[in-house]
Amino acid sequence: MDSIEIQDIMLKTSVNGDLQKIAEKVLQNERISCDDALLLYEKADLNFVGMLANYVKNQKFGSSVFFNKNIHVEPSNVCVHKCKFCSYYREKEDADSWEYTLDEIAEKLRVIPKEALTEVHIVGGCHPSRKIEYYCSLLQLVKQVLPHVYIKAFTAVEIEYMAKLNDLSVKEVLSMLKDSGLDAMPGGGAEIFDEKLRAEICPSKTLSADWLAIHKQAHLLGIETNATILYGHRETFANRVDHLNRLRTLQDETNGFNAFIPLKYKKENNVLGIERELPWTEDLRNFSITRLFLDNIPHLKVYWPMLGKDFSQITLDYGVDDFDGTINDSTKIYSMAGSVEKRPCLTQDEMISLIKDGNKTPVERDTLYHIIKTY
Repeated sequence: MDSIEIQDIMLKTSVNGDLQKIAEKVLQNERISCDDALLLYEKADLNFVGMLANYVKNQKFGSSVFFNKNIHVEPSNVCVHKCKFCSYYREKEDADSWEYTLDEIAEKLRVIPKEALTEVHIVGGCHPSRKIEYYCSLLQLVKQVLPHVYIKAFTAVEIEYMAKLNDLSVKEVLSMLKDSGLDAMPGGGAEIFDEKLRAEICPSKTLSADWLAIHKQAHLLGIETNATILYGHRETFANRVDHLNRLRTLQDETNGFNAFIPLKYKKENNVLGIERELPWTEDLRNFSITRLFLDNIPHLKVYWPMLGKDFSQITLDYGVDDFDGTINDSTKIYSMAGSVEKRPCLTQDEMISLIKDGNKTPVERDTLYHIIKTY
């Protein structure tokens, strides 16, 4: 659908004047404002924002949908933070906690065929006693066992805790990790940046300004990162727009974010006390508005283990251009919270079929979005 078709549709529908002005900005490749984004959340229907988001995505990437071959390594779910929305963290003495040794992780990695992976994704809890040497050794181990892979590892929250536990600066920690094999960082731990709300749902976690500062430092060191939002809990639309705007502002400065991933709050096995999760229509609206607002972060990713393969396929018509990775049943973070996929795993062929069945073109990428193969 081109801009003329979209304009014609708007003329034939009852889209109000303010929304039409926003659409004109999008079609003319002009940045929308925070007020525009808030109006989209409050007034625009799904078809309207979805049509615009799909137009923007197609202008950037055509029919391409990216994916990679990855596996998650979660060294431990023991964590000093006890975030109210989290279903993952455990105390050391809990029966369902784990603390993998380097040898145990090496054992898991060695059985994976080398051609099945281009990325190892490492995240976990902020372990109360593991020092920086463990994490540097872990990165070195991965590079030793799988020298061809990229390592995307450690949220800003983990980085901050490593710095505190080892009496180091964030820059020193990031430099040590980079020297040990760190190639990129995931976007976890952002949750919601509004300070009052953040204090309610994750009171001991990295402050919003510090999360942004850690990613800025990573960008300055040449470490590319992703970014996330946790939505569907107690946040308002204004909270979401504020969160997106802080990310867009930092991206204007550093251009270090590769992808943005909206993460839906899941209500099982945590104490936040949200009785009803958002309906799927609100998920699609959120993806679409995110695509329209974050004009300087190139990729919008759906985390299919959280939303399910079939629904994630639908998001490809609402601004999403990245289907994440094959994952190989290697993450428990969202399955412990009641996600759709209890044992998330896709083969490469299944991934390609899902994307093709959505009338899109599968493009295998590496962690930094270098194209490996178009199918």
